Amino acid sequence: MTAMLTIGQMLTTQARIQPDRLGARDLERSMSFAQWNTRACGLANGLLALGLSRGDRIAVLAYNRVEWAEIYAAVAKAGLVAVPINFRLTAPEAGFICADCSVSAVVAEVALADIADAMRPDLEVPASNFILIGAEERPGWQSYEDLIAAASAEEPNVAVTPNDTWCLMYTSGTTGNPKGAIRSHRGMAMLALMTQVELGLTRSDNALLVMPMCHANSLNFFTSFLAIGATVTIFSRANFDAALCLRTIGSMAVTFSSLTPTHYMMMLDVPQADRGDAGFSRVAKLLVSSAPARVETKRAIMEMFPNSGLYELYGSTEAGWVTFLHPDELFDHLGTVGREVVGSAPIKLLDDDGNEVPDGQPGELYSCGPYSFEGYWNLPEKTSEAFRGSYLSVGDMAMRDEHGYIRLIDRKKNMIISGGENIYPTEVEAVLAQHPAVKDVAVVGRPDDVWGERVVAAVVRRKDSQLSEADLIAWSRDKLAGYKRPREILFITADEMPRNTSGKILHRVLRDRFAHTML
Repeated sequence: MTAMLTIGQMLTTQARIQPDRLGARDLERSMSFAQWNTRACGLANGLLALGLSRGDRIAVLAYNRVEWAEIYAAVAKAGLVAVPINFRLTAPEAGFICADCSVSAVVAEVALADIADAMRPDLEVPASNFILIGAEERPGWQSYEDLIAAASAEEPNVAVTPNDTWCLMYTSGTTGNPKGAIRSHRGMAMLALMTQVELGLTRSDNALLVMPMCHANSLNFFTSFLAIGATVTIFSRANFDAALCLRTIGSMAVTFSSLTPTHYMMMLDVPQADRGDAGFSRVAKLLVSSAPARVETKRAIMEMFPNSGLYELYGSTEAGWVTFLHPDELFDHLGTVGREVVGSAPIKLLDDDGNEVPDGQPGELYSCGPYSFEGYWNLPEKTSEAFRGSYLSVGDMAMRDEHGYIRLIDRKKNMIISGGENIYPTEVEAVLAQHPAVKDVAVVGRPDDVWGERVVAAVVRRKDSQLSEADLIAWSRDKLAGYKRPREILFITADEMPRNTSGKILHRVLRDRFAHTML
């Protein structure tokens, strides 16, 4: 063999060498690798029988459930391209993605079929290519299970290469319309290998995937655990249930999970009596993803899961993983996201003229790894803007310390300019978050006739707190320079804090709210 395995071949291999081993499951159903492969082959052949051909795009609209494992494997085997749709999108938003990449089929679960039906008139997709997951019959849809049952369970007769596209991962659109990041079999296989090295994964591991399966975080870890032949457990709930998650971790002998700080904080608040009886002794590796966690949160996580190492990383849909911070580095390098992932070239931090900045100075972060994306779908100019040679940027600003550790500052587009001074919201957020009455905070710029922009903060107070705007501003007076200090505070509930599916705060939404709201 001269080429690496495609994603479909990875499952074929595991079904051959460990057919009876638990391969994929959710909270309702489980499959051995052999069963998983059989169903994936049936689905692949069923899709091809609809007239789809290599390279055609298939939209997938579903909550977390084990069918995602079948679909991702099936499209890989058939040479098709999965287009995961964020289930939180409205019909017009989902329709934009489907039209942008000209999908040829739509797979949706019953609970989300209304969204697919609403965008159906604007899509050139025949009725036979709308496939419904679930027992309910619905006019204009064919059954997912019937499609599998009627098809051959043999490996599809399609030549798929590592260079072929496997997925179009549409970015979360924090600064505008989402863009389709092209992810190939080769890039994802390389990312899986580097993940296995960084985390020290083995076949005995068992990943609990809680983040949405339509999101790059879960897709990346899904691929990594499939490639090594470890078990993938999908947390099959439409909304996060912290108590159920803890009971699942214990009862299903989970060894790894990637969660946001919000997830961890919700789990830490679960009463002991509701955490289950199985305990968490099998948990060996946990990852804090998508947003920074406070020191006290990290310590509380380690206390709850005493046998686990705690990791942090920085990455993006386009770049994959860029840095890793390992458990033995966690408290010696607080505030950083670690150093370059193994196999990657040194990170470059560049000024606006493309010159590298010295350590301790902010610059735009450019990474270079063996698994970067292949570009944005039908957007050659945006692709060109993202690269400087082989180095890729998604617009994040960072600094490197004297030990080579990377500290994220903010997204370039989130930077506030007030009176000619550059202000990075994350710096202000980090200070305000230290107040004992502040549970969550986001900082943005609001238009100002005199200063250009002024700093404003959206704050979620802790339960029963009576913290006032004046109190918080006064408290920050000796902790932040005058130009960085918020001029206004808007107190909101946790549900009102706008986030994307990965848990990242949507500063754009807050900027719009502040721009049109008198405080």
